[in-house]
Amino acid sequence: MTFSTEDMARRAAREIPEGSIVNLGIGLPTQVADYLPEGHAWLHSENGLLGMGPFPFEGDEDPNLINAGKQTVTVLPGASTFDSAFSFAMIRGGHVDLAILGAMQVSAGGDLANWAVPGGKVMGIGGAMDLASGCRRVIAMMQHTTKKGEHKLVQRCDYPLTATRVVSLVITELGVFEPTGHGFKIIELAIGVTREQAEAATGAPLT
Repeated sequence: MTFSTEDMARRAAREIPEGSIVNLGIGLPTQVADYLPEGHAWLHSENGLLGMGPFPFEGDEDPNLINAGKQTVTVLPGASTFDSAFSFAMIRGGHVDLAILGAMQVSAGGDLANWAVPGGKVMGIGGAMDLASGCRRVIAMMQHTTKKGEHKLVQRCDYPLTATRVVSLVITELGVFEPTGHGFKIIELAIGVTREQAEAATGAPLT
């Protein structure tokens, strides 16, 4: 039995220190907001919001309150809004403690590739490079393999890189893994997932 996306979001939420400033990337990471106790951390969105709350209930959406993925969100008491230039100054200045980002590939050395597939349509890099290089810690939250079963945790990325040596932890449906430089260290496996299954799905040695 593998982690559901909700399980992955809950597990990622456990990595967020109290009082920290956190940016959640587009896709799977946005779900992490739903599993944080109110007031535990300040969620930052690069389009200009600090103090983002969980997704609104149906009927309570405010079209003026959106995250970087253009999804409607809520704001917590004490939240602030600002322009994107100020938001990126926060990121580039090292004032965001943690980024949880989606990824297409992560290498054993912690390299991150999350903005383009070779030969595929490129929609734009957005804030990925700034977040990956400017945040104090980066966690990748992703599916362990592609839909074709190809490895996404690899010895060396062959997709265009977003940043090098930045990923400290990877959370997938199979478990939690730490890049070591030579491979990936198993921190935790989902209940029912065997080491052999994880090894077969990973393109680098597991320890």
